[in-house]
Amino acid sequence: MRVFEANISLQVCVFLKEFLNNISSFEIANEKIFGKYGLISFFENRDDFRELKNRVSMVTISTVAEPDRAEYGDFQTNKELTNRVAKYLVKENISPDIIIEPTCGKGNFIIAALSNFKTIKKVVGVEIYKPYVWETKFNILNFLLANPVNNKLEIAIKHCNIFDFDFKNISKQFPNEKILIIGNPPWVTNAKLGRLNSSNLPEKSNFKNQSGLDAMTGKGNFDIAEYITLMLLDAFHTHDGYLALLIKNSVIKNIVFDQKEKKYKIGKIEKYCIDSKKEFNVSVEASLLCCRLNTKPSVECNEYDMYSLEKKTSFGWLNAKFVSNLADYIEKQEIDGVSPFEWRQGIKHDCSSVMELERVNEHFINKLSEKVELEEGLIYGLLKSSDLKDRVIKNSRKQVIVTQTKVGQDTSFIQDLYPKTYNYLKSNISHFQARKSNIYKGKPLFSIFGIGDYSFKPYKVAISGLYKTCNFALILPQNNKPLMLDDTCYFIGFDKIEYAVYATILLNSETTKTFLKSITFSDAKRVFTKDILMRLDLLRVANLISRTEIDEQIIFLNEKYSLKINLSQWDNFINEMTPKKEKQLIIFKP
Repeated sequence: MRVFEANISLQVCVFLKEFLNNISSFEIANEKIFGKYGLISFFENRDDFRELKNRVSMVTISTVAEPDRAEYGDFQTNKELTNRVAKYLVKENISPDIIIEPTCGKGNFIIAALSNFKTIKKVVGVEIYKPYVWETKFNILNFLLANPVNNKLEIAIKHCNIFDFDFKNISKQFPNEKILIIGNPPWVTNAKLGRLNSSNLPEKSNFKNQSGLDAMTGKGNFDIAEYITLMLLDAFHTHDGYLALLIKNSVIKNIVFDQKEKKYKIGKIEKYCIDSKKEFNVSVEASLLCCRLNTKPSVECNEYDMYSLEKKTSFGWLNAKFVSNLADYIEKQEIDGVSPFEWRQGIKHDCSSVMELERVNEHFINKLSEKVELEEGLIYGLLKSSDLKDRVIKNSRKQVIVTQTKVGQDTSFIQDLYPKTYNYLKSNISHFQARKSNIYKGKPLFSIFGIGDYSFKPYKVAISGLYKTCNFALILPQNNKPLMLDDTCYFIGFDKIEYAVYATILLNSETTKTFLKSITFSDAKRVFTKDILMRLDLLRVANLISRTEIDEQIIFLNEKYSLKINLSQWDNFINEMTPKKEKQLIIFKP
């Protein structure tokens, strides 16, 4: 049966039918339910009381389709998992006086807590979706009817937007009680909720105070669960207790990363990996974050398997460096420094339907399936992340129009020098005007980003930022023109092919791969970033790799890709990477 769009068990329905039969007001009903079961304000108003009383008087079983809960990032935690979490916490000797469930949903975590913790005095659950508030109350009542408790309980299920709820007030009210914060906050970003016009949003989206280009290009976007977790830590990190939340792995990483600056009083930080596909039928990588409150701040996190409880790895801060595998990092930390060459990101244009083309005979075809005739001058081969699978790449499947040689360059020259290209771009100006990023505002027509002298280096070594596989590809010119990369790729550029080959060999060495694996997170939106790659000191890598290994790799590349490389430029390459007068040399100007 469903009441207020919420499921209600037959047991609860029958109980309420009999219980409410001779009660005339919701105030009396609330008083009696609280006195017997500890549920505070079971009815919020007279109308709810009258409707429920009327509905339970007609005991029937019906089904109603579950509403779309995407607006709230709703992934209900199944009872088996909530019970597993609670039982684990019991084994860890967690014995809370107060349970706080910040986004309680249908109440499965609260039921698991009531089932497993015998010391509970008070429960506070917060939920924005009114039908779930009712369902939680019904489920709690159902549990207590079947499992009477001896200790006096106070259970408050608040219908409230979590961002309006004052958790600090609870901390002040109960300064000496042991608190357990448990639950499963929404696994969505503020950007997604914004697109859905959700009311379940905090007032400020850029809560980490990102500025400039970072904020404009989306780094100000964040996970709602991260915001909620930090809200709770702000309120309770100096309070005796424990926190156990199911959140995305990326959020756990961010919380540990920020510990270096925030220094929340949390310790014994642990991550228990779950099978999200099995538990929630989603592809998101998530885990249970556990930590003790009001203790010496920790900047490390031990990672375990939720089901076997076997330890997998440890990540966090070591010697002012943030790493994903502390053991592997310690082994290869010698090469953690500053890259002698500046890593760059590829071209960003946000107009692929117009700017990206395929060559067909003497013409081009854009993504709108339009046949286009253009001059060759601004056309360059384009490589995307999915193209960087081979060790050496000489050709591209796509082409791109490169409208500038540096950021902010005036593009009026296109009309004079390349009239066909200009007319084509002008005819599609609406696509450029539709670009949402603020970086294009106030810039010349057809502007692009990620462009500079470095883009036109004939030889490049590139890696995809999106893929977990650590493969550095040597990029060679196509038809005597440098190949371009899109903004999902990172690269260093060279004028000499020998330097590019040497760098490719060093970057694909086991030493480099082990090191990169120790500082990257495979579940990150971008596994490899400029910040990560700039930590690679290739001079130190070169000192760790034998000349024999370099020779063997050159022979391999020469034979497989018809190159003609030797070690004649090796000493010059090493000299190029060697700092002079405490100033790092780079091959090209930034």
